[in-house]
Parts: sequence; C-alpha cells; structure tokens
Amino acid sequence: MSNRKVALGIDFGTESGRALLVDVTDGHEVATAVFDYENGVIDEALPVEGEPVRLDPEWALQDPEDYLKALKVAVPAALKAGGVDPDDVIGIGIDFTSCTMLPTTADGTPLCMLPEFRRTPNAWVKLWKHHASQPEADRINEAARARQEPWLARYGGKISSEWFFSKVLQILGESPEVYEAADVLIEGGDWLVWQLVGEQHRNASTTGYKAMWSRQDGFPSPDFFEALDPRMRNVIAEKMTEDIYPIGAKAGGLTERAAGWMGLRPGIPVAVANMDAHVSVPGSSVTGPGRMVMIMGTSTCHILLGESEQPVEGICGVVHEGVVPGMYGYEAGQSGVGDIFGWFVDHAVPPEYHEDADRRGISVHKLLEEKAAGQKPGEHGLLALDWWNGNRSVLVDGDLSGLLIGATLSTRAEDIYRALIEATAYGTRVIIEAFEENGIAINEIVASGGLPERNPMMMQIYADVTGRAFKLAGSNLAGALGSAMFGAVVAGAAQGGYDTIQEAALKMTRLKGRVYEPVADNQAVYDLLYAEYLRLYNLFGRGKNQVMKTLKAIRNKVRE
Repeated sequence: MSNRKVALGIDFGTESGRALLVDVTDGHEVATAVFDYENGVIDEALPVEGEPVRLDPEWALQDPEDYLKALKVAVPAALKAGGVDPDDVIGIGIDFTSCTMLPTTADGTPLCMLPEFRRTPNAWVKLWKHHASQPEADRINEAARARQEPWLARYGGKISSEWFFSKVLQILGESPEVYEAADVLIEGGDWLVWQLVGEQHRNASTTGYKAMWSRQDGFPSPDFFEALDPRMRNVIAEKMTEDIYPIGAKAGGLTERAAGWMGLRPGIPVAVANMDAHVSVPGSSVTGPGRMVMIMGTSTCHILLGESEQPVEGICGVVHEGVVPGMYGYEAGQSGVGDIFGWFVDHAVPPEYHEDADRRGISVHKLLEEKAAGQKPGEHGLLALDWWNGNRSVLVDGDLSGLLIGATLSTRAEDIYRALIEATAYGTRVIIEAFEENGIAINEIVASGGLPERNPMMMQIYADVTGRAFKLAGSNLAGALGSAMFGAVVAGAAQGGYDTIQEAALKMTRLKGRVYEPVADNQAVYDLLYAEYLRLYNLFGRGKNQVMKTLKAIRNKVRE
C-alpha cells in the first residue's frame, strides 16, 4: 500500500453509472470511467424475450442488472485508468437518482429478476421520472389534506408522482401479486449499498425527501396508510423499516463478493447511500446557508441549506440533516430541463441541421447554441412553458405538459431551442422567488452538473432572467465527487480521510473562476417576458384552464 489516499465515488444517474477516484488530500480527480446502462430508460417496452410487453405513457423503468454491471465495469476501468492500487482506496460513497425504487425478496433479489415476474412492469425498478403514478399521488394528497396530516406542510402542501409511496400504491393497485410477493420495498441507492455491504441501511436523505419520513415524527401513521388502502396499513412494518441512518454514516465494510466485482479489497468502509442532487451540494463547495446549488442535467434540482424549517409552496421537502449534518436541507426542482432540449434535438430539428453538425464535427446542441447566441432577448417572438415532463416545483403536477406560443412561418429551430432554454430559466426564477417570499435568503447561486459547462449561452440566459450571478462548481462531476467525499468521511481522519463533510469540502472542492453576471438591458426585457410567462403559468398550471389534462385524458382513452 502506497502513501496515496484515494476515495471512490460512484454516481448512478439516469442513463449511466460513473466511478470517480479522488485524491483525498486535495480533491484531485485521479480517474473516472462510465458505464452506459445497456437497457437505459425503459419507457416503451420491457427488455424481455418473446411477445413484447408494451408500456403505457408516462412509464419510466430500469433494469437493476445495469446497476451491478456499472460496478463491475466502471470501477475496474477507473482503477486501471488512474493506475490506482486497490489498497489505496480508503472509503466508498454512492449516490443515486431519486426517487428510484424497486420491490425485492427478503434476500434482496429484485422481483423483476424472477421468471414469474419478468414480464410484469410493476416488478421492475421505477425510475425517478416515472409519472404513471400521478393518480396515486393525487389520492395521497387528498387523503393527507382530509386528515390534516401535519407532515404535508414539509413538502409544500403536495407530494409528487415521482415519490416513493405514489409508486408503491400503483404497484398495489395494478399488480397486487407483486406487492404481496415483495418482502422489501426499497430505494435504488439503498439497494445498491445492500449489495455492497450485505445488509440494509436506509438513508435519511431519500427517506426524508421522498418517503414522507422525518427524524422527529417518523413515517405517517398506519391509520394514514390504511386510509389509502387497507392492505397498506402495515407497509412500514412488513416491507420497510423505521431504522434510518443519517447521511455520512458508515453502512458497513465491502463484502468479498462485492470486492470481487470491482477489483477492490474487502472491508473498505462504505457510506450509506445519498441522493445524486443532494450529494452535489458539498461536492460544489457548499456546506452553509444562503447558497443555492442548482444541479443541472436531464432535470434540475435546486438545493438550499437553512438554519430553521420554513414552509415553502411546492418544494420537494425540507429535511433536517437531509443534505449536510447540522442544517435543514430544502429541495425544489424542475422535472425536465436537459431532457427537453434532448427531445427537441431528437424529434423536431430538421435533417439539414443534423447534417451540418456532422460535417463540422459538433453536436446539434452546439450548432443550435451558435445560431441562437447572437439573438437579443425577445427577438424570436416566442414564449414557452417548460412542462414537457410535468412540473415538479412549485405546482407539483406530472399531468401538465409543454406549451410554445408565438410561432410563425418564419420561426426556425434555433428560435425554439432558445425559447425552451429561456422557459427553464423562468421556471427557476419561480422557484427562487418562492423561497425568498417565505423568508429564505438566497445570496449566491452555484451551478453544477453537465449542462453549465457545455452551454455558456444557457448560463448567461439564466443570469439575465433571474437577475442573479451564477458561479460554477469546480468539478464537472460534483455528484461523484460528493460521494467520494462521504467515502473519505466514513474512512475518518485516522485512515487519511476526514471526520466531517465540512472538513472534506474545505480540502477537496473549489469553484471555477468564471462567473455569469446579469446584463441590465437583457434583464429588463426578460422581466417583461417573465410577466407573460407567469400569466401562462397560472392559467394552465393552477386549474383555470384544464386543456393539458383534457388532452392527456383523451389520449389515454383512445389508446386503451
């Protein structure tokens, strides 16, 4: 064993799993490797042999085998790329998209791996952006309001189709045989840690934000679950646990089996799982109040730390020590950002744009950015609502859909691309104002994730729309870095790591030098456009006009 001390962070995202090896002394990123999930996001048909099993709209599933393959492929590849001696790895942390959940047997075998459930969609992993459980979310909200459940206020007054018990209720209602066979209902991140250390250790972050749990009150009562469905009365006792571990806690040591998968030594301490967005906060250098971190990728999560608990409309939750020990962590978000831009490029950009990008050896996204960057705010005459994947905050409604207004025969692809980016910036401004209207100050914004680095035009638009300066996280892999930092924490100072995440952040993180400042002239125009955005937002999002929901209802009826 050399003198080098390395922590391993494993980031399980929407499309891939990434392993990152980090020197704990200074945060130097030694090596990284990515495994693209072979089955990706399963949203059309199950990847099974024989007669196809088609999925209804709004479904989003995954294959747990892909997660295990990420461990077996990405970690050894990172070790090899960095020339890292496995004995130098002192700790492991993982993060996971959430809420991503699955039903398993008592020994942790996912039900979708069993022959009898292979062709049953509700037996598979439900990815965070699975929105087919919106009716179940509506039922949960109605029951909570009728019973005046006090925990509902912690979630802005409404829980989401993306959350744990919405998905559980869908399993029970549509596939009771799956619910009955499930000995365990568990978050994907907690399931992965189970595979690594051989025992269940549920984490306080995903449980607090996505499963209506708090350290002070626990889960909702059995009476509440019975009000949803009598068969769910004892769901916690029968299929879950009230033994919840704080973030930064050690789950256990790496088993021989898991060590063999990854080419590591058994016994390496493994941290309890964390959420990908939340772990990006310390990975972006933020461990105190007043600094919002925006994790921008397929979706955007807005994370803010505070010293007290305040109700905020439409937030995804406020959890004590849900992000950083000692602080209240607030989460809000937009359920479609990069996904919207990707949809547009894949399905609505003319072939000649793709051909031009291929000739120049650049992406279509880069081509559209170049064409749109020279436009002045308002020049294209368009306005959009950023709800292609529903609205997470502050409306919390997966049944909402996208809108583009102002198009003419002279509208071009780059115009729409810029309008979609602007729409996501307006959505972020709504979230910022919701926090500040409830007395939670935002003094600084740090952007992390894949989008900020790739799209300077987008970042300038965000600064102009919000009237805020945007700083950038020093690492493009803030989630994996944050997980590695928690790996260093569970190793502890005695083994060359750190005793607190705050200490780790001081040594292992930094910000980039570039800052996007708002341009006053641009901001003035965007203020006018934002006022119109709010008109549309309230008209279609707060029940005054139900056309979006009506269209979905007609679509679903026709497809039956």
